[in-house]
Amino acid sequence: MTYKSDFLNILEQRGFIHQCSDFDALDAKLCEGIQTAYIGFDPTAQSLHVGHLTGQMMLYWFQQSGHKPITLMGGGTGKIGDPSFKDKERQALTDESIQANIDALEKTCFQQFLTYGDGDTDALMVNNNDWLDELKYLEFLRDYGRYFTVNRMLSFDSVKQRLERESPLSLLEFNYMVMQGFDFLELNRRHGTILQMGGSDQWGNIINGVDLGHKADRVKLFGLTAPLLTTPDGKKMGKTEGGAVWLNKEMLSPYDYYQYWRNVDDVMVGTLLRRFTTMSISEIEKLEALQGQEINEAKKVLAFEATQMCHGEAAAQEAAATAQKVFEQGGVGGDLPTVPVSHAALSSGIAMLDLLIEAGFASSKGEARRLIKGGGVRINDEKVSDEACTVSADHMNGDSIKISASKKKHALVKVA
Repeated sequence: MTYKSDFLNILEQRGFIHQCSDFDALDAKLCEGIQTAYIGFDPTAQSLHVGHLTGQMMLYWFQQSGHKPITLMGGGTGKIGDPSFKDKERQALTDESIQANIDALEKTCFQQFLTYGDGDTDALMVNNNDWLDELKYLEFLRDYGRYFTVNRMLSFDSVKQRLERESPLSLLEFNYMVMQGFDFLELNRRHGTILQMGGSDQWGNIINGVDLGHKADRVKLFGLTAPLLTTPDGKKMGKTEGGAVWLNKEMLSPYDYYQYWRNVDDVMVGTLLRRFTTMSISEIEKLEALQGQEINEAKKVLAFEATQMCHGEAAAQEAAATAQKVFEQGGVGGDLPTVPVSHAALSSGIAMLDLLIEAGFASSKGEARRLIKGGGVRINDEKVSDEACTVSADHMNGDSIKISASKKKHALVKVA
Protein backbone atom coordinates (compact mmCIF):
# COMPACT_ATOMS: atom_id res chain seq x y z
CA MET A 1 0.00 0.00 0.00
CA THR A 2 1.21 3.50 -0.81
CA TYR A 3 0.57 6.41 1.54
CA LYS A 4 0.77 10.18 1.10
CA SER A 5 2.97 10.66 4.18
CA ASP A 6 6.66 9.80 4.21
CA PHE A 7 6.44 8.24 7.65
CA LEU A 8 3.80 5.63 6.85
CA ASN A 9 5.52 4.78 3.57
CA ILE A 10 8.79 4.15 5.42
CA LEU A 11 7.06 1.97 8.00
CA GLU A 12 5.29 0.02 5.27
CA GLN A 13 8.52 -0.65 3.37
CA ARG A 14 10.33 -1.74 6.51
CA GLY A 15 7.66 -4.04 7.94
CA PHE A 16 6.54 -1.96 10.92
CA ILE A 17 2.79 -1.80 10.28
CA HIS A 18 0.34 -4.20 11.91
CA GLN A 19 -2.76 -2.23 12.97
CA CYS A 20 -3.93 1.37 12.88
CA SER A 21 -7.05 2.93 14.34
CA ASP A 22 -7.63 4.98 11.15
CA PHE A 23 -5.06 4.75 8.36
CA ASP A 24 -6.57 7.35 6.04
CA ALA A 25 -7.11 10.01 8.70
CA LEU A 26 -3.64 9.49 10.20
CA ASP A 27 -2.04 9.65 6.77
CA ALA A 28 -3.78 12.96 6.06
CA LYS A 29 -2.88 14.35 9.49
CA LEU A 30 0.81 13.55 8.99
CA CYS A 31 0.76 15.61 5.78
CA GLU A 32 -0.54 18.73 7.56
CA GLY A 33 2.76 19.59 9.23
CA ILE A 34 4.78 18.61 12.29
CA GLN A 35 2.94 16.10 14.48
CA THR A 36 3.83 14.55 17.83
CA ALA A 37 3.81 10.84 18.68
CA TYR A 38 4.93 8.82 21.66
CA ILE A 39 5.84 5.37 22.91
CA GLY A 40 5.85 4.47 26.60
CA PHE A 41 8.70 2.64 28.33
CA ASP A 42 8.45 1.32 31.89
CA PRO A 43 11.78 1.93 33.70
CA THR A 44 12.02 -1.51 35.33
CA ALA A 45 15.76 -1.93 34.58
CA GLN A 46 18.79 0.22 33.75
CA SER A 47 18.65 -0.84 30.12
CA LEU A 48 16.21 -1.61 27.36
CA HIS A 49 16.76 -4.81 25.40
CA VAL A 50 16.44 -5.86 21.76
CA GLY A 51 12.72 -6.43 22.27
CA HIS A 52 12.34 -2.64 22.64
CA LEU A 53 14.17 -1.85 19.41
CA THR A 54 11.04 -1.88 17.25
CA GLY A 55 9.66 1.04 19.24
CA GLN A 56 13.00 2.82 19.18
CA MET A 57 13.19 2.59 15.40
CA MET A 58 9.59 3.71 14.93
CA LEU A 59 10.39 6.87 16.89
CA TYR A 60 13.64 7.25 14.95
CA TRP A 61 11.84 7.20 11.59
CA PHE A 62 9.11 9.49 12.94
CA GLN A 63 11.78 12.10 13.71
CA GLN A 64 13.57 11.51 10.41
CA SER A 65 10.25 12.16 8.64
CA GLY A 66 10.09 15.66 10.13
CA HIS A 67 7.96 15.04 13.22
CA LYS A 68 8.46 15.25 16.99
CA PRO A 69 8.87 12.02 19.01
CA ILE A 70 8.23 11.69 22.73
CA THR A 71 9.73 8.97 24.92
CA LEU A 72 7.30 8.59 27.80
CA MET A 73 8.98 7.16 30.88
CA GLY A 74 6.55 5.24 33.06
CA GLY A 75 7.69 6.60 36.40
CA GLY A 76 4.08 6.30 37.53
CA THR A 77 2.81 3.22 35.68
CA GLY A 78 6.13 1.53 36.44
CA LYS A 79 4.99 1.36 40.06
CA ILE A 80 2.13 -0.86 38.90
CA GLY A 81 3.51 -2.89 36.01
CA ASP A 82 1.88 -3.89 32.73
CA PRO A 83 -0.03 -7.17 33.26
CA SER A 84 0.21 -8.05 29.55
CA PHE A 85 0.82 -11.79 29.05
CA LYS A 86 2.59 -12.18 32.41
CA ASP A 87 1.75 -14.72 35.10
CA LYS A 88 2.91 -12.75 38.12
CA GLU A 89 2.48 -9.24 39.43
CA ARG A 90 5.66 -7.24 38.86
CA GLN A 91 7.74 -6.54 41.93
CA ALA A 92 7.19 -2.99 43.17
CA LEU A 93 10.06 -0.54 42.68
CA THR A 94 10.95 2.38 44.93
CA ASP A 95 10.85 5.95 43.62
CA GLU A 96 14.65 6.06 43.95
CA SER A 97 15.24 2.92 41.87
CA ILE A 98 12.78 4.09 39.21
CA GLN A 99 14.58 7.44 38.88
CA ALA A 100 17.97 5.71 38.72
CA ASN A 101 16.66 3.51 35.91
CA ILE A 102 15.28 6.53 34.02
CA ASP A 103 18.62 8.34 34.27
CA ALA A 104 20.47 5.28 32.97
CA LEU A 105 18.03 4.72 30.10
CA GLU A 106 18.28 8.33 28.93
CA LYS A 107 22.08 8.15 28.67
CA THR A 108 22.55 4.63 27.33
CA CYS A 109 19.45 3.69 25.33
CA PHE A 110 17.70 6.74 23.90
CA GLN A 111 20.28 9.33 22.91
CA GLN A 112 21.86 6.94 20.39
CA PHE A 113 18.61 6.78 18.43
CA LEU A 114 16.99 10.18 18.87
CA THR A 115 18.06 13.83 18.88
CA TYR A 116 16.80 15.60 22.00
CA GLY A 117 16.57 19.36 22.38
CA ASP A 118 14.29 22.37 22.13
CA GLY A 119 13.72 22.38 18.37
CA ASP A 120 10.38 21.79 16.70
CA THR A 121 11.26 18.20 15.79
CA ASP A 122 13.67 17.48 18.65
CA ALA A 123 12.70 14.55 20.85
CA LEU A 124 11.22 15.11 24.29
CA MET A 125 11.47 12.83 27.34
CA VAL A 126 8.48 12.97 29.67
CA ASN A 127 7.71 11.16 32.94
CA ASN A 128 4.08 10.20 33.54
CA ASN A 129 4.67 10.36 37.28
CA ASP A 130 4.45 14.14 36.86
CA TRP A 131 0.68 13.86 36.51
CA LEU A 132 -0.23 10.40 37.84
CA ASP A 133 1.28 11.08 41.26
CA GLU A 134 -0.96 14.12 41.67
CA LEU A 135 -4.25 12.38 40.85
CA LYS A 136 -6.93 12.29 43.51
CA TYR A 137 -8.44 8.85 43.35
CA LEU A 138 -12.12 9.70 43.82
CA GLU A 139 -11.96 12.64 41.43
CA PHE A 140 -10.18 10.49 38.86
CA LEU A 141 -12.80 7.74 39.11
CA ARG A 142 -15.59 10.29 38.78
CA ASP A 143 -14.07 12.14 35.83
CA TYR A 144 -12.63 9.23 33.82
CA GLY A 145 -13.72 5.89 35.28
CA ARG A 146 -17.11 6.21 33.57
CA TYR A 147 -15.40 6.01 30.16
CA PHE A 148 -14.02 2.51 30.81
CA THR A 149 -16.27 -0.55 30.89
CA VAL A 150 -15.13 -3.68 32.69
CA ASN A 151 -16.79 -5.71 29.93
CA ARG A 152 -14.43 -4.30 27.33
CA MET A 153 -11.38 -4.40 29.58
CA LEU A 154 -11.97 -8.12 30.10
CA SER A 155 -12.08 -8.65 26.33
CA PHE A 156 -8.42 -7.64 25.75
CA ASP A 157 -6.02 -10.50 25.07
CA SER A 158 -3.59 -9.37 27.76
CA VAL A 159 -6.31 -9.84 30.38
CA LYS A 160 -8.08 -12.85 28.84
CA GLN A 161 -4.92 -14.92 28.61
CA ARG A 162 -4.07 -14.13 32.22
CA LEU A 163 -7.52 -15.23 33.39
CA GLU A 164 -7.53 -18.32 31.17
CA ARG A 165 -4.30 -19.43 32.85
CA GLU A 166 -6.03 -18.82 36.20
CA SER A 167 -3.22 -16.47 37.16
CA PRO A 168 -4.22 -13.85 39.76
CA LEU A 169 -4.79 -10.37 38.31
CA SER A 170 -4.80 -7.70 41.01
CA LEU A 171 -6.90 -4.55 40.95
CA LEU A 172 -3.59 -2.66 40.91
CA GLU A 173 -2.57 -4.27 37.61
CA PHE A 174 -6.09 -4.01 36.19
CA ASN A 175 -5.77 -0.24 36.59
CA TYR A 176 -2.69 -0.18 34.33
CA MET A 177 -4.70 0.12 31.12
CA VAL A 178 -6.72 2.97 32.61
CA MET A 179 -3.52 4.80 33.54
CA GLN A 180 -2.05 4.27 30.07
CA GLY A 181 -5.19 5.59 28.44
CA PHE A 182 -5.03 8.68 30.66
CA ASP A 183 -1.36 9.18 29.66
CA PHE A 184 -2.41 9.58 26.02
CA LEU A 185 -5.08 12.12 26.94
CA GLU A 186 -2.65 14.08 29.13
CA LEU A 187 0.07 14.11 26.45
CA ASN A 188 -2.44 15.46 23.96
CA ARG A 189 -3.39 18.23 26.38
CA ARG A 190 0.20 19.13 27.24
CA HIS A 191 2.03 18.55 23.95
CA GLY A 192 -0.60 18.11 21.25
CA THR A 193 0.30 14.44 20.87
CA ILE A 194 -1.96 12.72 18.31
CA LEU A 195 -0.36 9.28 17.94
CA GLN A 196 0.63 6.45 20.26
CA MET A 197 2.72 3.61 18.85
CA GLY A 198 3.82 0.25 20.20
CA GLY A 199 3.92 -3.48 19.65
CA SER A 200 0.82 -5.40 18.66
CA ASP A 201 0.48 -6.71 22.22
CA GLN A 202 -0.25 -3.11 23.30
CA TRP A 203 -3.21 -2.65 20.96
CA GLY A 204 -5.86 -2.81 23.68
CA ASN A 205 -4.09 -0.30 25.90
CA ILE A 206 -3.51 2.06 22.97
CA ILE A 207 -7.15 1.92 21.83
CA ASN A 208 -8.24 2.79 25.37
CA GLY A 209 -6.35 6.07 25.00
CA VAL A 210 -7.80 6.75 21.55
CA ASP A 211 -11.32 6.20 22.87
CA LEU A 212 -10.72 8.27 26.01
CA GLY A 213 -9.53 11.22 23.92
CA HIS A 214 -12.74 11.09 21.89
CA LYS A 215 -15.07 10.70 24.88
CA ALA A 216 -13.41 13.11 27.31
CA ASP A 217 -12.11 15.91 25.05
CA ARG A 218 -13.69 15.20 21.65
CA VAL A 219 -10.24 14.98 20.02
CA LYS A 220 -9.15 12.65 17.23
CA LEU A 221 -6.27 10.48 18.41
CA PHE A 222 -4.58 7.59 16.63
CA GLY A 223 -3.04 4.25 17.50
CA LEU A 224 -0.47 2.40 15.41
CA THR A 225 1.16 -0.95 16.20
CA ALA A 226 3.95 -3.04 14.73
CA PRO A 227 3.95 -6.84 14.51
CA LEU A 228 5.92 -8.52 17.27
CA LEU A 229 9.12 -10.15 16.07
CA THR A 230 9.62 -13.80 16.92
CA THR A 231 12.34 -16.29 16.06
CA PRO A 232 11.51 -19.22 13.76
CA ASP A 233 10.85 -21.39 16.83
CA GLY A 234 8.25 -18.91 18.09
CA LYS A 235 10.27 -17.19 20.82
CA LYS A 236 10.30 -13.42 21.28
CA MET A 237 13.29 -11.61 19.84
CA GLY A 238 15.70 -10.20 22.38
CA LYS A 239 16.50 -13.10 24.65
CA THR A 240 19.15 -15.81 24.53
CA GLU A 241 20.17 -18.69 26.75
CA GLY A 242 22.36 -16.21 28.61
CA GLY A 243 19.49 -13.76 29.23
CA ALA A 244 18.27 -10.50 27.71
CA VAL A 245 20.20 -8.82 24.89
CA TRP A 246 20.68 -5.46 26.59
CA LEU A 247 21.31 -2.16 24.76
CA ASN A 248 23.42 -0.76 27.62
CA LYS A 249 27.07 -1.62 26.93
CA GLU A 250 27.71 -1.88 30.68
CA MET A 251 25.29 -4.81 30.79
CA LEU A 252 26.22 -6.43 27.45
CA SER A 253 29.43 -5.67 25.58
CA PRO A 254 29.26 -4.30 22.02
CA TYR A 255 31.05 -7.49 20.91
CA ASP A 256 28.33 -9.73 22.42
CA TYR A 257 25.71 -7.43 20.92
CA TYR A 258 27.38 -7.79 17.50
CA GLN A 259 27.51 -11.57 17.90
CA TYR A 260 23.79 -11.71 18.69
CA TRP A 261 22.98 -10.23 15.29
CA ARG A 262 25.71 -12.21 13.54
CA ASN A 263 24.09 -15.46 14.71
CA VAL A 264 20.44 -14.83 13.86
CA ASP A 265 18.59 -17.40 11.78
CA ASP A 266 19.16 -17.09 8.03
CA VAL A 267 15.46 -16.60 7.24
CA MET A 268 15.29 -13.50 9.46
CA VAL A 269 18.14 -11.52 7.93
CA GLY A 270 16.03 -9.51 5.46
CA THR A 271 13.38 -8.67 8.05
CA LEU A 272 15.98 -7.54 10.58
CA LEU A 273 17.89 -5.44 8.05
CA ARG A 274 14.67 -3.59 7.26
CA ARG A 275 13.68 -3.15 10.90
CA PHE A 276 16.93 -2.39 12.67
CA THR A 277 19.23 -0.66 10.19
CA THR A 278 18.97 2.60 8.26
CA MET A 279 20.23 1.07 5.02
CA SER A 280 18.30 1.88 1.86
CA ILE A 281 15.69 -0.61 0.69
CA SER A 282 17.63 -1.15 -2.54
CA GLU A 283 20.77 -2.12 -0.58
CA ILE A 284 18.74 -4.46 1.61
CA GLU A 285 17.11 -6.13 -1.39
CA LYS A 286 20.57 -6.99 -2.76
CA LEU A 287 21.52 -8.64 0.53
CA GLU A 288 18.18 -10.45 0.72
CA ALA A 289 18.93 -12.07 -2.63
CA LEU A 290 22.08 -13.80 -1.33
CA GLN A 291 21.88 -17.58 -1.03
CA GLY A 292 23.78 -20.39 0.71
CA GLN A 293 27.03 -19.43 2.39
CA GLU A 294 26.76 -15.91 0.97
CA ILE A 295 24.04 -15.15 3.51
CA ASN A 296 26.84 -14.90 6.08
CA GLU A 297 28.01 -11.71 4.36
CA ALA A 298 24.53 -10.26 4.86
CA LYS A 299 24.68 -11.26 8.53
CA LYS A 300 27.98 -9.41 8.94
CA VAL A 301 26.40 -6.30 7.46
CA LEU A 302 23.38 -6.67 9.77
CA ALA A 303 25.61 -7.12 12.83
CA PHE A 304 27.76 -4.11 11.94
CA GLU A 305 24.86 -1.79 11.13
CA ALA A 306 22.81 -2.79 14.19
CA THR A 307 25.83 -2.40 16.49
CA GLN A 308 26.73 0.94 14.93
CA MET A 309 23.17 2.16 15.47
CA CYS A 310 23.26 1.26 19.16
CA HIS A 311 26.91 1.74 20.16
CA GLY A 312 28.50 3.91 17.46
CA GLU A 313 30.79 3.27 14.52
CA ALA A 314 34.01 2.78 16.53
CA ALA A 315 32.46 0.06 18.70
CA ALA A 316 30.99 -1.65 15.63
CA GLN A 317 34.36 -1.66 13.87
CA GLU A 318 36.11 -3.07 16.94
CA ALA A 319 33.49 -5.80 17.35
CA ALA A 320 33.73 -6.74 13.67
CA ALA A 321 37.54 -6.84 13.84
CA THR A 322 37.45 -9.04 16.95
CA ALA A 323 34.95 -11.41 15.33
CA GLN A 324 37.12 -11.71 12.22
CA LYS A 325 40.21 -12.41 14.30
CA VAL A 326 38.46 -15.02 16.44
CA PHE A 327 36.42 -16.83 13.82
CA GLU A 328 38.25 -16.35 10.52
CA GLN A 329 41.86 -16.12 11.62
CA GLY A 330 41.76 -18.32 14.72
CA GLY A 331 43.26 -15.58 16.88
CA VAL A 332 42.31 -13.87 20.11
CA GLY A 333 40.30 -10.68 19.88
CA GLY A 334 40.87 -8.03 22.51
CA ASP A 335 37.16 -7.15 22.60
CA LEU A 336 36.09 -10.62 23.80
CA PRO A 337 34.19 -10.83 27.11
CA THR A 338 36.53 -11.32 30.07
CA VAL A 339 36.38 -13.55 33.14
CA PRO A 340 38.38 -11.89 35.94
CA VAL A 341 40.25 -14.22 38.32
CA SER A 342 42.70 -13.65 41.13
CA HIS A 343 46.40 -14.38 40.78
CA ALA A 344 46.22 -16.78 43.73
CA ALA A 345 43.32 -18.75 42.23
CA LEU A 346 45.03 -19.06 38.87
CA SER A 347 48.27 -20.17 40.51
CA SER A 348 46.53 -23.03 42.28
CA GLY A 349 44.30 -23.90 39.33
CA ILE A 350 40.62 -23.21 38.61
CA ALA A 351 38.18 -25.97 37.64
CA MET A 352 37.11 -25.69 34.02
CA LEU A 353 33.56 -26.47 35.12
CA ASP A 354 33.55 -23.35 37.31
CA LEU A 355 34.99 -21.16 34.54
CA LEU A 356 32.32 -22.28 32.08
CA ILE A 357 29.66 -21.20 34.57
CA GLU A 358 31.44 -17.94 35.38
CA ALA A 359 31.71 -17.10 31.67
CA GLY A 360 27.99 -17.71 31.20
CA PHE A 361 28.55 -20.69 28.91
CA ALA A 362 26.75 -23.05 31.30
CA SER A 363 24.21 -22.57 34.08
CA SER A 364 25.31 -25.57 36.17
CA LYS A 365 28.15 -28.04 36.54
CA GLY A 366 25.97 -30.69 34.93
CA GLU A 367 25.54 -28.54 31.83
CA ALA A 368 29.28 -27.75 31.86
CA ARG A 369 30.09 -31.48 31.93
CA ARG A 370 27.79 -32.07 28.97
CA LEU A 371 29.59 -29.34 27.02
CA ILE A 372 32.93 -31.04 27.67
CA LYS A 373 31.54 -34.47 26.79
CA GLY A 374 30.17 -33.02 23.55
CA GLY A 375 33.66 -31.93 22.52
CA GLY A 376 32.86 -28.23 22.28
CA VAL A 377 35.08 -26.90 25.07
CA ARG A 378 38.57 -25.59 24.29
CA ILE A 379 41.44 -23.82 26.04
CA ASN A 380 43.45 -21.62 23.68
CA ASP A 381 41.74 -23.47 20.81
CA GLU A 382 42.83 -26.89 22.10
CA LYS A 383 40.05 -29.38 22.83
CA VAL A 384 39.28 -30.28 26.46
CA SER A 385 38.18 -33.88 27.07
CA ASP A 386 38.74 -34.24 30.82
CA GLU A 387 35.83 -33.07 33.00
CA ALA A 388 38.28 -32.58 35.88
CA CYS A 389 40.48 -30.24 33.85
CA THR A 390 41.82 -27.17 35.65
CA VAL A 391 42.98 -23.90 34.14
CA SER A 392 46.18 -22.46 35.58
CA ALA A 393 48.91 -19.91 34.96
CA ASP A 394 50.58 -22.50 32.69
CA HIS A 395 47.84 -21.79 30.14
CA MET A 396 48.58 -18.07 29.96
CA ASN A 397 48.99 -16.82 26.40
CA GLY A 398 50.33 -13.31 26.82
CA ASP A 399 48.08 -11.68 29.40
CA SER A 400 45.07 -13.97 29.03
CA ILE A 401 43.68 -17.47 28.47
CA LYS A 402 41.09 -18.04 25.78
CA ILE A 403 38.27 -20.42 26.68
CA SER A 404 35.59 -21.51 24.22
CA ALA A 405 32.32 -23.43 24.27
CA SER A 406 31.22 -24.37 20.75
CA LYS A 407 32.36 -22.34 17.77
CA LYS A 408 30.46 -19.21 18.79
CA LYS A 409 31.14 -18.66 22.49
CA HIS A 410 34.54 -17.31 23.54
CA ALA A 411 35.93 -15.44 26.54
CA LEU A 412 39.28 -14.37 27.93
CA VAL A 413 40.38 -15.36 31.44
CA LYS A 414 42.42 -12.50 32.87
CA VAL A 415 44.00 -11.76 36.24
CA ALA A 416 42.01 -8.97 37.87
